[in-house]
Amino acid sequence: MLAIDIPRYGGPEVLTACTRPIPQTGEQDILVRVEAAGVNRPDILQRKGIYPPPAGAPEIPGLEIAGTVVSLGAEATRFSIGDKVCALVPGGGYAEFCVAHESNALPVPYGLGMIEAAALPETFFTVWANLFQRGGLKAGETVLIHGGSSGIGTTAIMLSKAFGAAVLATVGSEEKRQACLALGADLAIHYPTQDFVEETKRFTQGKGADIVVDIIAGDYVARNYRAAAMNGRIIQVGVQHGPTPELNLMPMLAKRLTHTGSTMRSRTVQEKSQIAQELEQHVWPLLRQGQIKPVIFQTFDLVQAAAAHALMESGAHIGKIVLVTAAGRAASS
Repeated sequence: MLAIDIPRYGGPEVLTACTRPIPQTGEQDILVRVEAAGVNRPDILQRKGIYPPPAGAPEIPGLEIAGTVVSLGAEATRFSIGDKVCALVPGGGYAEFCVAHESNALPVPYGLGMIEAAALPETFFTVWANLFQRGGLKAGETVLIHGGSSGIGTTAIMLSKAFGAAVLATVGSEEKRQACLALGADLAIHYPTQDFVEETKRFTQGKGADIVVDIIAGDYVARNYRAAAMNGRIIQVGVQHGPTPELNLMPMLAKRLTHTGSTMRSRTVQEKSQIAQELEQHVWPLLRQGQIKPVIFQTFDLVQAAAAHALMESGAHIGKIVLVTAAGRAASS
């Protein structure tokens, strides 16, 4: 099969097309003929050598796929050959075939194509686990989402609104501001010219945000504490600006804040299975009804993975970037 390799760490140009054996299924696995694979920040970190695959995971990058089930493990009973699925995988997505544990796969929601389905697992699993399971989002609360136009950001906006929250998002351009408002954000804060702490306090009449979803870290951490409401929750899902060298924790104590975070890739199959079950119960109906829909910015052929990474690192995208295999192109033609 055709796949994308990382022969050495570095910039997007190190991504190389290669030939690899079709992977074998474990007892509860399904083998998927991949039609589309999502591109995510962890893929970039893996390419740079700072986020290695967990033990036993493929070295091939790619954490989310959509395609057709072509083979079943001896004890796999959830799907049948020919089913259309999307799946969260610990690696191996940038390839023409990929193995997934059956419990970490979900049926492609009615009304969505494979490209859209490939944009679901990594971001929807991450947002659900962090914003709803760890953050405990409730209807009527206010959520501040940093990086509102990112894959995580667009997903968090849609799900927060769908479950009754007021949504604020930070953005870096007018185009991204309009995109976030179109997705349902109540306020889009242009962070180069506006102070998100002041704008959050103004919107909430001084109370602050009940939940802050942050992919930035760095100097944002202290500002998040200032923007948060009493008993607020700060959910860390990324650290694009790196560590915070100095941090006064007194605001966290005074406001009784909870600052939590997590990664998805290192979770066990069982943990991911629980998230998948909750998504199928609570979110998949919204997708089938068309109430929410993943935002696709651009697609690339699988062999153009380097160009896809360069686009993601540029920050110019709004929503998701997706790789498409030959099987995916053929199916959509």
